[in-house]
Amino acid sequence: MTERNFVEELRWRGMLHDMMPGTEEFLQQGPTAGYLGIDPTASSLHIGHLVSIMLLRHFQRCGHRPVVLVGGATGMIGDPSGKSQERNLLSPEAIEEHIAGIRRQLEGLLDFSSESPNPATLVNNYDWIGRYSFLEFIREIGKHITVNYMMAKDSVQRRLSGEAGHDGLSFTEFTYQLIQGADFLHLRREHGVHLQMGGSDQWGNMTTGSELIRRIDRAEAYCLTCPLIKKSDGRKFGKTEQGNIWLDATLTTPYKFYQFWLNVSDEDAQRYLRIFTMLPRETIEALEAEHAQAPHQRAMQQALAREVTTMVHGRDEYEKAVSASAILFGKDTADALKSLDAATFLSVFEGVPRYELPASQLETPQPLIDVLTASCPVFPSKGDFRRAVQGGGLSINKRRVESAEATLTAEDALNGSYILVQKGKKEYHIIHLS
Repeated sequence: MTERNFVEELRWRGMLHDMMPGTEEFLQQGPTAGYLGIDPTASSLHIGHLVSIMLLRHFQRCGHRPVVLVGGATGMIGDPSGKSQERNLLSPEAIEEHIAGIRRQLEGLLDFSSESPNPATLVNNYDWIGRYSFLEFIREIGKHITVNYMMAKDSVQRRLSGEAGHDGLSFTEFTYQLIQGADFLHLRREHGVHLQMGGSDQWGNMTTGSELIRRIDRAEAYCLTCPLIKKSDGRKFGKTEQGNIWLDATLTTPYKFYQFWLNVSDEDAQRYLRIFTMLPRETIEALEAEHAQAPHQRAMQQALAREVTTMVHGRDEYEKAVSASAILFGKDTADALKSLDAATFLSVFEGVPRYELPASQLETPQPLIDVLTASCPVFPSKGDFRRAVQGGGLSINKRRVESAEATLTAEDALNGSYILVQKGKKEYHIIHLS
């Protein structure tokens, strides 16, 4: 924890979109608590959530106490903000499972230690929203906010205006802002929370909470938003052709995670270094200068991939991802290949042609030429096989095949299961022993 101006930190990093008047002055008066909500729509966070997490990390480092609200109640409803269709409603059992997964990830990204002077706290809004009866809610919360006020929200207006892709708004989703407002009211009373943070699309819901607090408790509460992150070409951040980039290593391998950040454009890397890392300003500016001198070395992307992968998956997984990248591009050795676990190996060579071979077939040494032309037709003929060997263009598990008389056994399999065949400089094939 260090004494820093939280708002100024966000401002230079390009992470500040809007805030209520007086927010910066209030935060400079001393440590306070602030919260940010995450709906448990899946058992893992994805990189779209990382902006919110970075807000909380900076908030905590600036001496304040972060509260993470996981929406067990709001997850059952769906938020109209930025959505063109109503979200599928989740069962209580699915939500509990999702919350458990999200909690594990957050514990690696924020300091929840009771020994910390400002430990993070995780709460589930079902714990208090679930206790309300319908009549109690409309009496205690609903009567304080007019329909006119709720209708004026941009998120509501877009859904009601009949814009392309919008199919109206259910009463269920219309009430979302009241529930989020009730969350802010509850957290102020029970946890001393005076600030709500979120994406710019949440501004309407957030200000409903500050308005409730003003009307019911006659107190001030503040809201602060960060911009929605997009790629330099205008496309949605974090989406790939394969879908979301998840923080759960079983859904997106650390190697793929690392590669996502390594392959962003120069313009995006410059912005992302500020948003998704904790690197100080002078370090980032030095990386920008280094990149300008030698763009081909991609200093910004290298630093970005290192910092974010290490933050989410740890140093060991980052180093494995670096080794795997070197292997894929032909710069590393057979020993490095052997060090990869099966998951990383398969992630690196995803999409590579794959052949199934009974392990029993390799219990005794088999002529490699037979395996690669008959059992697993990497080569269309034995003549092609011999020419590749003579030209130094065939490797097994990153070791060059020196003789057309070479043999293959089950002991050659990596992790007891896979044999990597490299034909030429860039063509790979995998033999899976089943």
